[in-house]
Amino acid sequence: MSDLPAEPGADSALLAAFWRVLAGTGWEGLTLRAVAAEAGVPLAELRRRFPGPLAFLRAHLAAVEQEVIAGTVEDSSSTARDRLFDVLMRRLDAMQPHRAGITRLMRDLPRDPALALWLAAQMPASMAWMLEAAGLEAGGPRGAARAHGLALVWLAALRAWEKDETQDLSPTMAALDRALDRADKAARSLGLGREEAPAPDTALKQEEI
Repeated sequence: MSDLPAEPGADSALLAAFWRVLAGTGWEGLTLRAVAAEAGVPLAELRRRFPGPLAFLRAHLAAVEQEVIAGTVEDSSSTARDRLFDVLMRRLDAMQPHRAGITRLMRDLPRDPALALWLAAQMPASMAWMLEAAGLEAGGPRGAARAHGLALVWLAALRAWEKDETQDLSPTMAALDRALDRADKAARSLGLGREEAPAPDTALKQEEI
């Protein structure tokens, strides 16, 4: 997001307004004028910092990644699987304040294949940051395969989170646990061992997540 001015507090307020508007209008009904009005800023100021709806989504991804990375505590005694569980749950925690807008966007995605493809294209790089936060190698072909595999685990958790109305998110945690178990089994079947990140997506697709 180097093209945006460094105004984290103001940008956070605009992002919150974006998600509130989206929760009510859906993606198709979203207008930047409505976001500006919700945030209480002139439209020209909104345009200066967020030139379009996709800029909000990019900024949201960057903010979530930053929050997860900033909250990471080094723990050499834990397993890779446990660290991935912690990282992905903290990612969901970072999204929780905007839950209504995010879940509305998820419901709208089947009607907008172009947006769904755009979001899918962002996932490998975003999951690479999650691997880094978990202390796992994310570079090179092996890292790329791990990132794609972790994206499938993340989608399983995200689907559960979308339907999870509990305070403690226990159904989401259970779904994430199961997805990591499947990834772990796939990794071991390929001889990668328990301390590896999730197996490549081609392996994970043997079981639908």
